[in-house]
Amino acid sequence: MAVHGTVVAGFEGVREEFATFLAGEEQAPGAQLVVIRDGERVVDLWSDGVTGESLLGVFSSTKGAAYLVAALLVQEGILDLDRTVASYWPDFAAEGKDGITLRELLAHRAGVIGPDAGFTQEELADDRAIAARLAGQRPFWQPGQFFGYHAFVIGALVGEVVFRATGRTLQEWYEERIRAPYDLGLWLGLPEAEESRFLTTLPMLPTPEQAAEIEAAAHSPYSLAGIAFNEHARGNRELYDFPNSRTVRANGQASAGGIGTARGLAGMYAAAAFGLDGRGPLLKPDTAAEFARIHSEGKDLVSGEPQAFGLGFQTYGPDFPAVGAGTFGHSGAAGSLALADPRQGFAYAYTRRRFAFPGGAAPENERLLWSVVRALG
Repeated sequence: MAVHGTVVAGFEGVREEFATFLAGEEQAPGAQLVVIRDGERVVDLWSDGVTGESLLGVFSSTKGAAYLVAALLVQEGILDLDRTVASYWPDFAAEGKDGITLRELLAHRAGVIGPDAGFTQEELADDRAIAARLAGQRPFWQPGQFFGYHAFVIGALVGEVVFRATGRTLQEWYEERIRAPYDLGLWLGLPEAEESRFLTTLPMLPTPEQAAEIEAAAHSPYSLAGIAFNEHARGNRELYDFPNSRTVRANGQASAGGIGTARGLAGMYAAAAFGLDGRGPLLKPDTAAEFARIHSEGKDLVSGEPQAFGLGFQTYGPDFPAVGAGTFGHSGAAGSLALADPRQGFAYAYTRRRFAFPGGAAPENERLLWSVVRALG
């Protein structure tokens, strides 16, 4: 498979690592890779099956945009991390949720991972509908005592706090304060005029050995993981198909409905942490540090695996040892990963059109990140 695009001098090793990965792929992953340093796009690569301008479903990498909106509003004093969610949104106090703070919600500690009966596909595409269903939902664990990934709903829950506090949706804040000023190719609500650039997400094509591993790891639809991913709902669609719905793309569901490019994702993190296009960083250093500081660490009750979350953002250590302390970002189900590493001074984004095995940040990200760090010297 061919490698397309450019790297600046000194980053040839990143291109070589990208080419090595692609050489081992039997099916075109449709991958994009972008690195920004000092406001410059030093790596801008893509594989067969996409272009640098192709728009892809980025799944949970969308959450980074939602958390960045929250961070800006906290920084400006509009939101208070230690106020209760119910003080902004009174209906949320039902079923013993009155004491949950915004900090605990962002740290995936609220226990409100989905409704008992699941969402319809129409509800799952609509953040306000998700929030309305969850206002009266009982938590699935004692809030604040444990944590678990609020996979499909965290963007809607945070977004409802934003809406109640400001009268404007999270998507409106993102468009006005983040996407439009930097002309980022990452939308929470894809305009009809950009639809021709969108490429449908393709399902994973596992080997027989991988298929057996997937089968062995299967869980009940009524487990915490099943509820968090809406698998217990009647008529639930396959996860890979979620952004292939025009309704999802148009609404810009803030947990998993973002549509964009690796250029857009990397640009967002560069703007947040370092500044871009002659503007200073969106986040002050203390704000970025607080949102990157680990708030939840250990066994995730939903995934059953070790995880670490800051305030919404994923933090990175054992999974991606190439990045420095204080790195913040988020991965997505198809294999995407986007982040800012404030200490090493770069923003990184990788996207895929075809789902990667085993799901979440694709394994090749580790090698690609190491190649970036080596190029940085």
